[in-house]
Amino acid sequence: MKRLTEYHPRTILLRSTNWVGDAIMTTPAVRTVRANFPEATISILAYPWVADIFAASPHVDEVLLYHKKGRHHGLYGLWQLGRELRERRFDAAILLQNAFEAALLAVLAGIPVRAGYRRDGRSLLLTHGVTIRPEVRQLHQVHYYQELLADLGLARGADELFLQLPAETTRWAREFLAGRKSVRVVGLNPGAAYGPAKKWPAERYAALAARLAREYGATLLVFGTTADQEAAALIKEQAPEQVVDVTGKTTLAEAMALIGCCDAFVTNDSGLMHVAAAQRVPLVAIFGSTDEVATGPFCDTAVILKKELECNPCFKTHCRKGHYQCMLGIETDEVFAAVAGLLAKGREGVAHAAGGLS
Repeated sequence: MKRLTEYHPRTILLRSTNWVGDAIMTTPAVRTVRANFPEATISILAYPWVADIFAASPHVDEVLLYHKKGRHHGLYGLWQLGRELRERRFDAAILLQNAFEAALLAVLAGIPVRAGYRRDGRSLLLTHGVTIRPEVRQLHQVHYYQELLADLGLARGADELFLQLPAETTRWAREFLAGRKSVRVVGLNPGAAYGPAKKWPAERYAALAARLAREYGATLLVFGTTADQEAAALIKEQAPEQVVDVTGKTTLAEAMALIGCCDAFVTNDSGLMHVAAAQRVPLVAIFGSTDEVATGPFCDTAVILKKELECNPCFKTHCRKGHYQCMLGIETDEVFAAVAGLLAKGREGVAHAAGGLS
């Protein structure tokens, strides 16, 4: 198989992964593509709900939107999107997403060079299919995407998350906090789309908020979607003057900018956890049913809290045994102590003490 660099593609289509956390974890790979093809025009195809991650990135020239819930819905919509992409005459496609659909779309778009992992029954649709090596399956997802590119013959770049936001969005976040900011700003992220096995109880987030407000006079920003508004209301009850509920009230870009302003961030295993990691915000990541080795915060500013049980990681949305001890076993005092330690060191102190990526 010829190396991808030997084709000297002038136009490259990247297919983004579908979820916020996964997209953040591909940012080192996206930077690697740019470094290997500095003169190429690089476009990334993404769902609208992850597009903000790449909107201001210097590593892509444009973000193309895949309106899967709109005009690109269903088989006809996929065919229509293929026609739209065909008009762009891409020389190569690199599929960071693993789905069969991603490869089929590249075929419909008439892209001659189609590269990605051999997964989901799509091997025959790829011109440059890569078999996942067993050792790669044991690595963090950041390495998973970087190893794909290395096996395609690209020179591997730095394994470091990247997130750049528009200047106006960063300015908006600072202005939003200007009239509220206390000595400390702590972000709380009580949600997780995957299910309750990834959620530390909202009651404990509420107790944590009350203590941070009382002992630090902190402003508490509660993040999430509209699905997390009930949890946010419970948290706000404990410190109504100091809790600011932004669940479902911001764009992704605005939420990311606000997270970047936090002195510390407390989160379940979720997409916003990776947003904090990409901005090297000191964070406490609470893990239950999932694997911190594969999808933990890839940064040097994180404290991971996890109970070692014989049943985890089980990767289930709901506890098979019905006790949820992987989450319930993590006490509020333990999380508070971790946050207090991060606040005592400050952002620079946390990074210096950690001294390396997870």
